[in-house]
Amino acid sequence: MAAPTLPIGERILLYAGLAALTALAWLYLVRMPMTPQDLGGLGARMLSALPPRLADLWLTFMMWAVMMVAMMVPSASPMVMAYARIASARGGHPALRVWLFASGYIAIWTLFSAAATAIQFALLHWSLISNALITTPLASAAILAATGIYQLTPLKQVCLGRCQSPIGFLMTHWRDGAAGALRMGLMHGAFCAGCCWMLMALLFVAGVMNLAWVAAISVFVLLEKATSWGRAIANVSGIALIACAIAIALRR
Repeated sequence: MAAPTLPIGERILLYAGLAALTALAWLYLVRMPMTPQDLGGLGARMLSALPPRLADLWLTFMMWAVMMVAMMVPSASPMVMAYARIASARGGHPALRVWLFASGYIAIWTLFSAAATAIQFALLHWSLISNALITTPLASAAILAATGIYQLTPLKQVCLGRCQSPIGFLMTHWRDGAAGALRMGLMHGAFCAGCCWMLMALLFVAGVMNLAWVAAISVFVLLEKATSWGRAIANVSGIALIACAIAIALRR
């Protein structure tokens, strides 16, 4: 079933808004503050008043949260656009509902960012990472193998299928009104997180602050979710990751 066509002006505004959100997130990552003083102004004064460990915790959380926006909003754009088309056809205030849908999606990845921050600090406490990079080959191999295995699981395929079919997802999970838009955004975010969460663990192998790898994983996620060969990409990448893990483990 095809969704109604969205007026050209609304399409331009929506794409511009999503592009601006993504661009601002990437700008933050490029100019990423490493200390409270890097923020400047009120932000620096507020964080400087906190204990150093709490300030580091907040900056790390912000890094993950903004990074998830930069990586995941582009791949969510087809779903957001499909929702906008249907919401517009149903009348009311579609712009509000569209951004509530997007906010629900981002909220799930913000929760993921909180979990990733906790994991990063735990790994740091156990001396398994240095400068946000895994320090032992065996730990790197374990992450690669776990990610590769997950790429091949039925759960991965189910979540990927929900992400690949915007109209199918919307017709199955549609809820009216502003609360419904937020709920649907949360549901789509949950499916998307189920699809991609282990891929984010690869950043601990390549370097969490390695923007080249952040961009590469972003493109990979987009290809998985927005192309007809997403399942094949997931299967091939899973096998390749497991092979890399074995090679690293045997080289020790």
